[in-house]
Amino acid sequence: MKHIKVLGTGCANCTNTLTLVEAVAKAKGVEIQLEKVEDLQQIMMLGVMSTPGVVIDGQVVHAGGVPSRSKVESWF
Repeated sequence: MKHIKVLGTGCANCTNTLTLVEAVAKAKGVEIQLEKVEDLQQIMMLGVMSTPGVVIDGQVVHAGGVPSRSKVESWF
């Protein structure tokens, strides 16, 4: 199971990223543990200065803007 964090303060792009990650994982049949991180201090500690950001198993894989569906699919 992959542990995925979507980083962002609750903006529309952050919500869209969360929904996209969830939808792609479900479509591919991948079990994930999805977490939304809205605390700015935690986000900055992960080194993300532009949200939304995505962290998979402790590794930042995306920051700034909603990732493309094909990019999200490549994570699974």
